Amino acid sequence: MIALTATEAAAQISHGAISAEEYTGACLERIAAVEGDVQAFIHLDAAHALTQARALDQHRAQGRPIGPLHGVPIAIKDIFDTEDFPTECGSPLFAGRRPRADASVVGRLRAAGAVIIGKTVTTEFAYFHPGKTRNPRDLTRTPGGSSSGSAAAVAAGMVPLAIGSQTNGSVIRPAAYCGVFGIKPSHGLVSRAGVLPLSRALDHVGAFALSIEDLALIMDVIAGQDPADPDTRPYASPHFRVSAAEAPPLPPSFAFVRTPIWDKADVEVREALEELATAVGAREVELPVGYRAAWDAHRTIMAADMAANLGAIVDSGGEASQMLRDLIAEGRKVSAVAYLGAVRDARRYADGLVEIFEQFADAIITPSTTGVAPNSLAATGDPAFCTFWTLTGLPTLNLPILESAGGLPIGVQLVGSGGHDERLLRTARVMLDVLAEAE
Repeated sequence: MIALTATEAAAQISHGAISAEEYTGACLERIAAVEGDVQAFIHLDAAHALTQARALDQHRAQGRPIGPLHGVPIAIKDIFDTEDFPTECGSPLFAGRRPRADASVVGRLRAAGAVIIGKTVTTEFAYFHPGKTRNPRDLTRTPGGSSSGSAAAVAAGMVPLAIGSQTNGSVIRPAAYCGVFGIKPSHGLVSRAGVLPLSRALDHVGAFALSIEDLALIMDVIAGQDPADPDTRPYASPHFRVSAAEAPPLPPSFAFVRTPIWDKADVEVREALEELATAVGAREVELPVGYRAAWDAHRTIMAADMAANLGAIVDSGGEASQMLRDLIAEGRKVSAVAYLGAVRDARRYADGLVEIFEQFADAIITPSTTGVAPNSLAATGDPAFCTFWTLTGLPTLNLPILESAGGLPIGVQLVGSGGHDERLLRTARVMLDVLAEAE
């Protein structure tokens, strides 16, 4: 039963083939079997999860309408407020913190019938200082960060879906290291209300899943305008599941973008991505020389915003890592002129990418990470290949379709045009179908 994707499980529960309680129980059994090694969760309450599932089964038995995630257990990164679990943000400074209300995304998941099974480990305040989670593919390796527990929980088969966030590479990197599908939607598509704020310009809510169909399923639930998040915008629902399953009007085209930091990638990653680009007929496109400064612009924005949002919390006393203190000190030195210039440049970089999508490609192919998951639990890996796409706010996917010679996942990052997340999912699905037929 735990091998079911979220889409399969939701269908079976809706048809009465299995109950929400049975499926939740199977996930809890799997957690009990592997959590001691993986350590993906920071807050877990099996009895509470089963109580939610039984209530959902009763709801269905009464003939009442059910939502698209009815009875599906979902894990939530511990920077998202939850009214029934603590939200401690990976820091002893927030130990025992109990929010009074759910984050908007959590509320949408509950309304869709999801079982909120527990809270997953995050790095300290969703920055770089690692938590306790290990990579299910190799317990000696990092699962990435900052959404480490969410990626590991899905990869280990504990849950079919999990929620994370990304300010630099915190969804795509752990998805790549752990070998699962991940999505960082377009900036402003999913509400961040009730989520620990790091940077309004850079923060994105994302998700981890076992398939493209599952990413479309959860996006149908969590995408949409929220008055509590001023960056969300009104839009007609694109119906992600319908769009992802449709045949495109024309075969999709791809651009292969190495980015100015190509030399950061391991030889194995470079060779694997080049081979994939050839296999799908991707056209190689270079970013303008001036775009090399984008990584500095991201750092300027992130440091300044995190200093503004977290500085007073760290200053209040208590335990905080030196790397977080150093970032806050760096952010406090950023001038207003430098900050506003970086924000302006981010918009310019995004505008400059429009031509690539209009003339060359439905999606960009680029690495998710510099290499496989590092063989260490003391750090979370390099997010460099995610930075530019986070800065520009474009939708990105991690596709777990390549492996190293040692059998570890090599992530493929697929990047779409801003605001066209449903098209990106469709393009990814078609690409996977084509590659499967070619095998």
